[in-house]
Amino acid sequence: MGMVTELEGNRFYITPFSFVEGFKTKDKVYLDQSGLYIPVGKDLLGRVVDPFMRPIDSKGIINCTKQEPIIKQPIPALKRGIIDEVFSVGVKSIDGLLTCGKGQKLGIFAGSGVGKSTLMGMITRGSSATIKVVALIGERGREVPEFIEKNLGGDLTNTVIVVATSDDSPLMRKYGAFAAMSVAEYFKDMGEDVLFIMDSVTRFAMAQREIGLALGEPPTSKGYPPSSLTLLPQLMERAGKEEGKGSITAFFTVLIEGDDMSDPIADQSRSILDGHIVLSRELTDFGIYPPVHILNSASRVMNDIISDEHKKAAIKFRKLYTLLKENEMLIRIGAYTKGTDKELDEAIDKKEQIEEFLIQDADENLTFEESVKKLIEIMN
Repeated sequence: MGMVTELEGNRFYITPFSFVEGFKTKDKVYLDQSGLYIPVGKDLLGRVVDPFMRPIDSKGIINCTKQEPIIKQPIPALKRGIIDEVFSVGVKSIDGLLTCGKGQKLGIFAGSGVGKSTLMGMITRGSSATIKVVALIGERGREVPEFIEKNLGGDLTNTVIVVATSDDSPLMRKYGAFAAMSVAEYFKDMGEDVLFIMDSVTRFAMAQREIGLALGEPPTSKGYPPSSLTLLPQLMERAGKEEGKGSITAFFTVLIEGDDMSDPIADQSRSILDGHIVLSRELTDFGIYPPVHILNSASRVMNDIISDEHKKAAIKFRKLYTLLKENEMLIRIGAYTKGTDKELDEAIDKKEQIEEFLIQDADENLTFEESVKKLIEIMN
């Protein structure tokens, strides 16, 4: 299988999904006029598949008869439903301080080895979604069984995992993301609330970088050709809430090399998404897991979907946490005298409770109501 990727006069260029070893001059090429379709259906639930929906989990064949195109138009702007319902993820720091809505698109931004996979597992296990689609794009092969066993506890109920590892061709990695989104759209069209998690956008953009540069596109920032940046909204905008149908709430992980948030892919992703969760290496040094950097993170729909009491508690939490961070050195060396600043005194009194709220065991799962109640109790 291959894809026509460039037209030039009366000739065209094909990029193969597999590798080119074994091809030779005068080999025959057959054109498939139907376009790129994949089989989808309920049989995919509980399975691990490649981008063409072929099983890679030794559990037998998958009987799906409905064919869906891999590339589709995003939801038209005026057919998008207003995000007005909370989407619980079971992680108290996110539910309480970065509340997500059904149909929201969020980015998880982190350097290597900070804990993206662990957080992804917590969200997949703890979320309120009826269907879960996980796309592992361009990651190491070792991470696939590890993610299933360690992060998901081997439980693939109502979950589809689409895998294109780093040793797959750039085309497989690129279209693996689109194929996984097509699976999520199939269930969304059936009226389901779907959780879509993709790890990682950076590897997806790197795959397009390889394809684009091979076709002669000019490299721009960090060697990425323009097509890498235009491809991101084509994928991300397909998530969301559609009137009269279900919703796709999406979490896209973005690898920020050297913890540099001005990386072109991180920058472009942040501008397309409805919020960003930043993981901090500094917090892992203090033993805070998941290391969500609350002050650098934001959810753009949070204020529209939470109660006034919840909003006040979240604002106060951020304020006290900021005061603690700004005056950390003074407090540690004993240069701050209690009674000088009422708000800072309160922050110091509640320091342990604030840090405790940010910490959660990987296998701990709280409901949205429990997280909010805990937050309000601490702030009152």
